[in-house]
Amino acid sequence: MYKLVIFDLDGTLLDTLEDLKDGANAMLKSKGYPERSVEEIRQFLGNGMKNLVERCLPYKVSEEEFQACYELFRTLYSANMQNKTKPYEGVISCLEKLKEKGIKSVVVSNKNDDAVKKLCSDYFGKLIFAAYGRKDEIPAKPDPTMVNIALKEMNVCKDECIFVGDSDTDILTARNAGIKSVGVLWGFRNEKILRTAGADCIIGKPDDLFATIS
Repeated sequence: MYKLVIFDLDGTLLDTLEDLKDGANAMLKSKGYPERSVEEIRQFLGNGMKNLVERCLPYKVSEEEFQACYELFRTLYSANMQNKTKPYEGVISCLEKLKEKGIKSVVVSNKNDDAVKKLCSDYFGKLIFAAYGRKDEIPAKPDPTMVNIALKEMNVCKDECIFVGDSDTDILTARNAGIKSVGVLWGFRNEKILRTAGADCIIGKPDDLFATIS
């Protein structure tokens, strides 16, 4: 019986794509760079905000310019990250059922830690037991460090936990941490990518998770 479900955030619990696109394009426009389409932003996601900014830029820039772009994006996104963002259909009821069953839900995300904590608090409240986001001193997924921290703090063994995410990065994170993975089809990546990455299970809607963990 599983005691803990670790969720990715963007593309798994929350549809953040439009706000991320708007924040990125506001930064690019301010800097005089060409804007990006929603599909380009979708493909750029999954490895943290710094990687998103780097991929959005049309060419390699100096470290000073990159840091300026990154800080501008963080400022713009932080001020507007709840304009269009919303939980995916069925996510809230899924989290409620997990809580009723005594299974803790936590979030491990490559999004910056301050944004992860605020979004989880505002959208999910006590349905999310803990939220872990990217910090400079902690490697990003697919490194398993954040997952290992969550397991230790939740006092849960690896065989009592499952990782749920929408990207190959999430599936590789689970593999690197030595835990089972569930890929979701409603997020930012397709089934082929999830299967190629080695997902142990793939689900089409949040409620399908219960057939996996029962």
